[in-house]
Amino acid sequence: MKLTTLGCWGAYPYKDGGTTSYLLTGHDGFQLLIDCGSRAVNELEKEISPLDLDAILISHYHPDHVADLGVLRHYFQLYPKHLWEPKELPTYGHDEDSYEFAKLTLPGVSKGIAYDVNGIETIGPFEISFIKTVHPVVCYAFRIVEPATGQIFVFTGDTGYFDGLADFAADADLFLADVYLYEGNEKHIAHLTTKEAGQIAAQAAVKKLVLTHMPPLPPAGIDPDRHLEILREQTESYSNGIPVELAEPHKAWEIGDC
Repeated sequence: MKLTTLGCWGAYPYKDGGTTSYLLTGHDGFQLLIDCGSRAVNELEKEISPLDLDAILISHYHPDHVADLGVLRHYFQLYPKHLWEPKELPTYGHDEDSYEFAKLTLPGVSKGIAYDVNGIETIGPFEISFIKTVHPVVCYAFRIVEPATGQIFVFTGDTGYFDGLADFAADADLFLADVYLYEGNEKHIAHLTTKEAGQIAAQAAVKKLVLTHMPPLPPAGIDPDRHLEILREQTESYSNGIPVELAEPHKAWEIGDC
């Protein structure tokens, strides 16, 4: 598996960076878009043609995770038909918000599919299991296993701390964690802190921790020129030696090499 960052800011785009969106490429070339935040389509075009996507997987329906879904549907709907073979794009999301879930379907363009939150969803070469996170709206974390390679990738989605997340992430080759808050804000209702992310990674014995959904600007008292490195350093101080990296646009990881 290969994971490529398209956008990694939390809440809102900043300067040339967009909000949460990642491209996961399987060993067989299957292209799965995970979340579709602002700027996702522009950044995706720099990696592959959006028309080459095989499926989309959505953690929840906050705008910073779905802002470009409509734009992507326009891309599929309006791209000149004589230049490609039109297809319906499978778009997986939870159906616990029926209004938002209904938006995933546009006949002839995209098909909304409710993932099985209590079982394992097979999407291309991936087997995906789910756990509900701590967030103001319903959100799911993903544990993505590629049986052909044995590789494991875990994405927290947006979440505050809860018991069970470390078990869900156990032995992941790459753990992509929401870290919107600095140490000292533990037990938040929506997001992990640096301390919590590092501790979860250590408890789960993951091979690599990557921070995402990061704050574009720091709170008062944090050096604005170093705030992301401070975020990383704080996390690493709790990760028990597990390497910690920052996501950034077009930074990629070969998960089998982690």
